[in-house]
Amino acid sequence: MIDIRKLKELVKLMVANDLSEMDLRDTDEQVTIRRQGDTIIAPQQLAPVAAVPASVNSTSVAQAPVASESNEVVEEGVEIVSPMVGTFYISSDPDSPAFVHVGGAISEDTTVCIIEAMKIFNEIKAQCNGTIIKVLVENGEPVEFGQPLFLVKPQ
Repeated sequence: MIDIRKLKELVKLMVANDLSEMDLRDTDEQVTIRRQGDTIIAPQQLAPVAAVPASVNSTSVAQAPVASESNEVVEEGVEIVSPMVGTFYISSDPDSPAFVHVGGAISEDTTVCIIEAMKIFNEIKAQCNGTIIKVLVENGEPVEFGQPLFLVKPQ
């Protein structure tokens, strides 16, 4: 069970950093907090989960599968935007191939990149079907919330 004082601190961090969602995990518990505007929707505590391969910090930001990425329609296609502030990585490590490449087909569940935020590596899902037209961010580059990462030709 998470300490209510820690939960209050997490909510303060969310408001101070204008975050819409936080997902915290350790070997024993997981807590997801979401908000719309200034209203907290629901703190949620789940049963024990498997250990996360990356080091775990008590102030993780949004987990990719539940991240609320917004895809904006532009003239050439759909943008996949960053759901958080962090560092963009196109592959899981420097020796691994890129998750996606220009001309590659993607589906809603395709992992397109990883964004590192506060020592937590968050897999970002495409959340749309199509073909990658352009990668808009360089590997290792810092990204902002809402910044376009990929341009996709929808199917």
